[in-house]
Amino acid sequence: MFRRIKNKYLRYTVLFIYSVIIFFCCIELNFLWLFGYSPDMQDIKEPSLSVGSQVYAADGKLIGEYYHENRSPVDFKSISPSLVNALIATEDVRFYKHGAVDFYSFFTSILSTAKGDKRGGSTITQQLAKNLYSTRKRKSQGLLTHIPVIRTFIYKCKEWLTAYKIEHVYDKNDIITLYLNTVPFGNNSFGIKTASLKFFNKTPDAVNPAEAAMLIGMLKATSTYNPINNPDRAIERRNTVLSQMQKYGYLSAADYNTYTKMPTGINLSYVEDDSHGDSYIREAVGRWLKKWCADNNYDLYEDGLKIYTTIDSRLQEYAEEAVAEKMKMLQRRFDGIWGTKNPWRDSKGNEIADFLPKVEQHLPIYKLLVAKYHGDLTQINQYFEKRKRMRVFTWNGEKDTTFSSVDSIKYYARILNTGMMTIEPSTGKIKVWVGGINHKYFNYDHVNQSKRQAGSTFKPFAYLTALDNGFTPCDKFTDQPVSIKYNDGGKDQVWAPNNADFKFTGQEMSLRWAMGKSVNSITAQVTEKVGWDKIVDYAHRCGIESPLKAVPSVSLGSNDVSVYEMVRAYSTFLNKGQRIDPLLVTKITDQDGNVLQEFTLKTQQVISEEIAWLMLYMFRGGMEEPGGTSQALWEYDGLWKKDNQIGGKTGTSSDYVDGWYMGITKDLVTGIWVGADDRSIHFNTSESGEGSHTALPIFGSFMQRVYADPQSGYTYGPFPKPWVKITKTYDCPSPRMPVDSAETDSLGMPADTSRGAELPGAKPSGTNP
Repeated sequence: MFRRIKNKYLRYTVLFIYSVIIFFCCIELNFLWLFGYSPDMQDIKEPSLSVGSQVYAADGKLIGEYYHENRSPVDFKSISPSLVNALIATEDVRFYKHGAVDFYSFFTSILSTAKGDKRGGSTITQQLAKNLYSTRKRKSQGLLTHIPVIRTFIYKCKEWLTAYKIEHVYDKNDIITLYLNTVPFGNNSFGIKTASLKFFNKTPDAVNPAEAAMLIGMLKATSTYNPINNPDRAIERRNTVLSQMQKYGYLSAADYNTYTKMPTGINLSYVEDDSHGDSYIREAVGRWLKKWCADNNYDLYEDGLKIYTTIDSRLQEYAEEAVAEKMKMLQRRFDGIWGTKNPWRDSKGNEIADFLPKVEQHLPIYKLLVAKYHGDLTQINQYFEKRKRMRVFTWNGEKDTTFSSVDSIKYYARILNTGMMTIEPSTGKIKVWVGGINHKYFNYDHVNQSKRQAGSTFKPFAYLTALDNGFTPCDKFTDQPVSIKYNDGGKDQVWAPNNADFKFTGQEMSLRWAMGKSVNSITAQVTEKVGWDKIVDYAHRCGIESPLKAVPSVSLGSNDVSVYEMVRAYSTFLNKGQRIDPLLVTKITDQDGNVLQEFTLKTQQVISEEIAWLMLYMFRGGMEEPGGTSQALWEYDGLWKKDNQIGGKTGTSSDYVDGWYMGITKDLVTGIWVGADDRSIHFNTSESGEGSHTALPIFGSFMQRVYADPQSGYTYGPFPKPWVKITKTYDCPSPRMPVDSAETDSLGMPADTSRGAELPGAKPSGTNP
């Protein structure tokens, strides 16, 4: 048919046009599934925003959602002309002249890119097509889109087609409105109304040209030009937008000079309800799936995924109840101790004079205030001392009050927090995740984001190293002073740890008794015998991933670790010596129920079954040995039925900053940390601040609730019998004698003498399992 055209140039032109038409038809029809889905006219007329993903507990209960909640659409008349002008001048100056695709801009952008001046050639309508109709998302991909260069070409053609459909349905002002209502501005702000309120505390119709230029300028790179985090770059970008507005007649030279000299003008006083149904679990799942989503090109907030977690909703509820009950009590204790005194203290108990100024300087707004007031501390302090209405967290519910920023800092600095995690080692499934006391007010996760000194909960790794290198639970050491010489960074050092009460009894103790009683001097001797480098190695083997400084004090918990790591590492002992990669998510499906990914447990044998079982026997010493540091659990009658056995280890860091408890039952391992977010704020006595008085009660209350519910699936019972033949001696009962004082679980604080004597109801030590 084309041969009938005699003029070859005309023939080639017609052939080219015909091929282009056929090509675009193939894209539109997704011929042979080569090109992927393209939005049809019905999609264009009824645009749907992103479909959120849902998070489910193991029993199918919905426990969280991901969606862009803070998207509040406005109509065109509610948008300042300055915003429209800034957008057109910067993104698409010929917007009102083209019919969807600006070929002049497209070809000039190609030439500019070839010369090294890379710039985009997409119109506002094309950008809307890409953003609103997801023309580059997985749903829109075909077989050819897996070929890099061809993929880009197909995407661009799809955007052209979709842009023409948009211009057919909507007028220009509607397109501007749709664009500004859906584009992301960073800081979890979607749409112009949310952004203008968040950054300037103004509605979109009230922003001035400088503010409009700042907002539109952010669209180029929302993180780079964020005025909160990068004010200098944001001002530079704003002035570029203002320059474009002047160039194209939207701004006079006088106004340009005025607006370019203004500061950022940020006003962060707007308070929104942006919780999005947030919870610690929801955020933890988001972090857990971050790499998976990136690798598989999924968006939690837009792709309608269904995520099935390992969380047990019953146990989660019991954990949250136990945390609320005990943390409320601990906060009363803490407030009663300090009263009106400021609790931020150094190791000698002296108040830290510059505590408040340092906290202020770490706030995001501080840099903005320095720029706004040119470093004038008087004006900056006036801002922080200005009182305003706000809602604050209390253990009796939210409270309306009038606070200055300084008042707020003082108030929240005193509040204690916690992190708690429970895992079922045999399956690797995380059953409980409590990242803190209240996610709305304290969204920093104390399970795996926070790392704190482990204190004596780290001692078991020293005893593990000993058992795996020739020692037995019955081997004896004498409680006496010890001095260890070592080299740290080329400097000769001497470590001579004290016991918690600064006394040494001279008594011989088995390793089990010493670990159960948490005796620093014997732990130090064990450390010297086996080597601190080896202790670090065994801790890493079991699942501690944080860097550990290999010094003698490592065995007393001088390094920072997370609750997540400690629970994972302790699980190795109950899991027959196999380290696990904990599971938080078991399955992901699309919104139609099609399985996209299933996750299974990964394990690695890191210690022998014999040593793992002997460590469980050692952990029981905290309950069964004289002066064992876990014996406060005897107060919880609901734990001790049907010959139930519990093992565990308390921990307290210096100055009672961190309180820990690691609890082990025949089925579960639970880790709990308690403390203030700032390490200079802490209890001041062993009776108030030790792990046995802060974290342990949460464990006791939690397990009582679990055992009381016959439908929880977790029952009373003894620890498992040996999985293999035990070749090491371990049945060596310690003498039952009254003692004047007991060692604490701290790094060297005064002893808790109230726990020194043998407790009523304590079971004899050294019994067979």
